[in-house]
Amino acid sequence: MIHYLFNAYIGKNMIEGGLTKVENEGQMGEEFEQEFNVKPEQMKIAGYFEAIGSLFLLASFLGKSFTRIGSLMISSVLGVAIFKHLKAGHGYEGSKNALKFFSLSLLSFVETFGKK
Repeated sequence: MIHYLFNAYIGKNMIEGGLTKVENEGQMGEEFEQEFNVKPEQMKIAGYFEAIGSLFLLASFLGKSFTRIGSLMISSVLGVAIFKHLKAGHGYEGSKNALKFFSLSLLSFVETFGKK
């Protein structure tokens, strides 16, 4: 039960960011795109990955496969976000939120391999 609430927390927080990227057609602002060297099409794809991965985590009560797929999708997007923040020179403070959800998502993924 706690695992499903944990996944719901991750999914709820991540879906907002994903939908924002999709609704804005990948446009996150010219300054943002120049600083991180990200094209609008790439942001839109990342938004879809985030939103779909979040939906999988929200549906994780249906089976471990949903958790695994959702966690991998979210972790892939957040891994790139962490890399981009560090490359832009933002350090830990700039990538703190992405690191938090990346860690939680990976923890959720690893937990699916435990004995039940």
